[in-house]
Amino acid sequence: MNSEMRTTKDRLRHTVLFELLLLTICVPLMTYALGKPAKDVGLMSIFLSMTGATWNFCYNIIFDHVLIRLGVPLYPRNKPLRIIHSVLFELTLLTVTIPAVMFMLNYTFIEAFMVDISFVVLVPVYAFAFNLLYDRVFPPPVKEIS
Repeated sequence: MNSEMRTTKDRLRHTVLFELLLLTICVPLMTYALGKPAKDVGLMSIFLSMTGATWNFCYNIIFDHVLIRLGVPLYPRNKPLRIIHSVLFELTLLTVTIPAVMFMLNYTFIEAFMVDISFVVLVPVYAFAFNLLYDRVFPPPVKEIS
């Protein structure tokens, strides 16, 4: 069982790369799909990205501690665990993103909810792929056995 956690530096690299790539993909798509000015979508996306990045950093540490407490190896992570990880992250993030989208784009709750639902579908797929790739490019630490 590998219960060696990633370093803070590695977690920060993960978070920054995750958010930058997500912004690069989402801002143009959202601008087109929502028919809103790029400035409005960009500002909202940066706010949501910063919120998501902060929560992502905290959430991953909490998730790892829960796995350790449950006696589940941290790495390698199987696909079902990656899916659970991604879906739980998005569901917890919705509590902040729906009100933010309502305020920033002057949307009703239902409109903001529909925007967020599209992300609830898109972002876990992105997160799943990103995390699989990240683990290959930046392998997790291996605890040396004495």
